[in-house]
Amino acid sequence: MRVATDIGGTFTDLVYVDDNGKIEVAKGPTTPPNFEQGVIDILDRSNIDKEAMSSFIHGTTVIINALTERKGAKTGLITTKGFRDVLEIARGNRPDLFNIRYKKPEPFVERHLRKEVSERLNYKGEVLTPLDKTQVKDVVDYFKQQGVDAIAVSYLHSYVNRDHERETVALIKELWPEVSVSASHDVTKEWREYERTNTVALNSYVQPTATSYVNRLDNKLADFNAASQNFIMQSNGGTTTFEQAKNVPINMVESGPVAGIYGAAVLGELIGEEDMIAFDIGGTTAKCSLIEKGEVKVSTDYYIERNDRNAGYPIKAPVVDIVEIGNGGGSIAWLDEAGALKVGPESSGAVPGPVSYGQGGTEPTTTDANLITGRLSADNFDYDVDIDLVKEVIKEKIADYFDMTAEEAALGILRIANSNMLNALKLISIRKGHNPQDFTLVAFGGGGSMHAPALAKELGVKKVVIPVASPVFSAWGMLMSDLRHDYIKTFIKRLKKLDRSEILKQWDQIDDEAYDQFSNEGIKKENVIFNRFADMRYLGQEHTVKVPIPDGDWSEEHQQEIVEQFHQLHEQNYTFRLDDTETEIVNLHVTAFGKVQKPKLKKREISTTLEDAKIETRNIYIEDPKGWIQTDVYNRQMLPSNEIIQGPAIIEEKAAVTVLYQDQTLKVDDYGNLIIETGAR
Repeated sequence: MRVATDIGGTFTDLVYVDDNGKIEVAKGPTTPPNFEQGVIDILDRSNIDKEAMSSFIHGTTVIINALTERKGAKTGLITTKGFRDVLEIARGNRPDLFNIRYKKPEPFVERHLRKEVSERLNYKGEVLTPLDKTQVKDVVDYFKQQGVDAIAVSYLHSYVNRDHERETVALIKELWPEVSVSASHDVTKEWREYERTNTVALNSYVQPTATSYVNRLDNKLADFNAASQNFIMQSNGGTTTFEQAKNVPINMVESGPVAGIYGAAVLGELIGEEDMIAFDIGGTTAKCSLIEKGEVKVSTDYYIERNDRNAGYPIKAPVVDIVEIGNGGGSIAWLDEAGALKVGPESSGAVPGPVSYGQGGTEPTTTDANLITGRLSADNFDYDVDIDLVKEVIKEKIADYFDMTAEEAALGILRIANSNMLNALKLISIRKGHNPQDFTLVAFGGGGSMHAPALAKELGVKKVVIPVASPVFSAWGMLMSDLRHDYIKTFIKRLKKLDRSEILKQWDQIDDEAYDQFSNEGIKKENVIFNRFADMRYLGQEHTVKVPIPDGDWSEEHQQEIVEQFHQLHEQNYTFRLDDTETEIVNLHVTAFGKVQKPKLKKREISTTLEDAKIETRNIYIEDPKGWIQTDVYNRQMLPSNEIIQGPAIIEEKAAVTVLYQDQTLKVDDYGNLIIETGAR
């Protein structure tokens, strides 16, 4: 039996599949700060046979929480003489250009804990100044006095030659075996000293927290099943072992959210959809990502806490290209100083939750608005719902200010929430040169199916897919994930001066490193698959375009094919191409998959009618035409396959609701996915 759990800001999700391909789901509250307890609770609630687990896959928000809440370890940094302030200097291209009060983000490592030692390499990796080990010893003694819990080591040009960093780490472990230590070459082999130094500093900052969490979870799982293979979801959309996750925990910074994106790609392959927008609405946030030709886009240009006023903190780790906003089912509706209605980013979270939960929530949320407008039924909540109290809160906090009814105010909350989500969908599609009409929207999470049909129609998307197990689809995606590692190495060469034997040697070295790593994780060589990319640019440019590298021998004809593909991708991203300008490679990128056995999805076996599936007819409050309309409500599990349902209609399932609007149609495919034609032109 394969089991997957995903920790969200509000709920912890579980999906498991037995040896016969039967899929079951469960959902329970997240339990901060002891997140592992929520995992054990949901395992207990699901009543599965824990001893039958063959593999356990986990997605967690522990890393991103430690960073955003500043609850990591006291960290020291050892760096090349003259470079202790690289974290302070950062980059000059600040986002808020005309803000005279702009302040750079404060480094996670205080200045007195950033220490320099004498050593220096040139850009080729040649030693200019040998490493002074006496200075390293002095720094370690100082860190001991200061009560440091973790040490980061980042030397200039160590992405080319890692010898000095290796010697430093070995000496630290000899002098102080108990301390956590990370070297930049183990975390990233890309250039850019600020981004690389910040990445290893953050890796060290979260390492003790990650190690403690993974060990606690591992021990609890071992209490009832010591034989299970345990994996953790990484930010690149693949899994890794618990042990590897403790070594480079920064690779889990977006552990939970990306699993649903990868799951959407797997689902697309099953149902014949290559171009998709994956859209996940949870209790706290809404996330979306673009999948083109079946490929999930991964980038190392990732930032935390970056917005239009804050430069944020760069992390040079492979992360699925994802846009995230603070809008979910628990997002709070409020009035700003000018009296404008806002929704999010603050959330009611798991505790106390929306007003409708009856657990002490006092602020109106998106979930409360969906309840008041009839999209949600009080009968489907796990709590006793006081609808009169929910109406009273919305009326008092929002409606009275605008002199409107509670229902009108609730509809306004939903419109603002949808507008926020629509902007996120535009950022991932239109703003990146893609026409959303060419894509299918795959919506999941507790709120995805409720909002997606309206958003798709406004965006011009013609088809929406609500997958099986949509409320816990991120956990479902983990079940379908392979082990994955990304190997990215800076290799700056002009194409016209490229030595064919040299680049083939670089690819072979990366392949050998991947085979060794997968071998340690129990994956045989024949089960390892490679996808190759090169980050390329025109000569004189600063940033790059990621170009898929087709199989070939790097002959002149093969190189011309690669250059032409670069021109096309550059034009798609930046609207122009420079055919006569010389091109160069900046980074080599190999994505290696360790294929694992995954569950086979079975087709539905059901013989019901629409009348069998109908639960009731109830009123919902809509905008066009404004007012209450009678709407048929159906049980998703009872819907017959391939029979058309005309909107308006509501499809209910455990922990989610699909809202079908006028002129939209819906059918259930052979695998149980809901296929919605939006009526968009």
